[in-house]
Amino acid sequence: MRAVRLHHDGLEVEDLDQPVPGEGEVLVRVHAAAITRDELEWPVDRLPAVPSYELSGVIVDTGEDVFALTPFDRDGVAAEYASVPSEVLAPKPPSLTHVEAAALPMGALSAWQGLFVHGRMQPGERVLVTGASGGVGHLAVQLARQAGAEAVDEGPAQLVFDTVGGDLPEGDRVVTIAAEVPGATYFVVEPDREQLVELARLADAGDLVPAIDSTFSLERAGEAFDRVAAHGKRGKVVLDVAGG
Repeated sequence: MRAVRLHHDGLEVEDLDQPVPGEGEVLVRVHAAAITRDELEWPVDRLPAVPSYELSGVIVDTGEDVFALTPFDRDGVAAEYASVPSEVLAPKPPSLTHVEAAALPMGALSAWQGLFVHGRMQPGERVLVTGASGGVGHLAVQLARQAGAEAVDEGPAQLVFDTVGGDLPEGDRVVTIAAEVPGATYFVVEPDREQLVELARLADAGDLVPAIDSTFSLERAGEAFDRVAAHGKRGKVVLDVAGG
């Protein structure tokens, strides 16, 4: 199979053996894999490594369409096939293409966990999302409004959800995914199948719409990561592994 691997001297597209699922895993034919800014810095202690932790694809044994955020402590999914823990896979939203579904997991789960799990957001509250047009921010704004909160552009607010770092607006509760700062709750997103199921329901209802900045083939993964780091990006950059 073809796969992207990060080495000390950069990215390479290589021919690798198809993975063999271990206990609790299934083999997924990857149709699309989304990428995230700075993720090439995450696995530097275990190179070579396959990047990308968001996929949409098909379980080889059953033919089921699935999508997921995969664990960060193992190889990613920028490949034609990937072994994925069954517990993180959720049914793909039928109304979304594989590219659209792959663009959802990390941003939507980050938004859900930031607003509801760590931020304890309630209907009617004023919620300020920094980086509201970014990969996490645009989904957080949609989720906040869907849940009955008032998404505002300036403080003060009952809840501030920071996705970009820097000076934080005033808020009764401040949650951030950008950096640990005094007075704010910092967290790292975690895979969660049950949350993905609910997010898929919202996406199918048209209440949660992922933004796609651009798509690239697996062979153009280097260009895709350049795009992720470029100014002016709006939405997710996705590797269209299966070519549509």
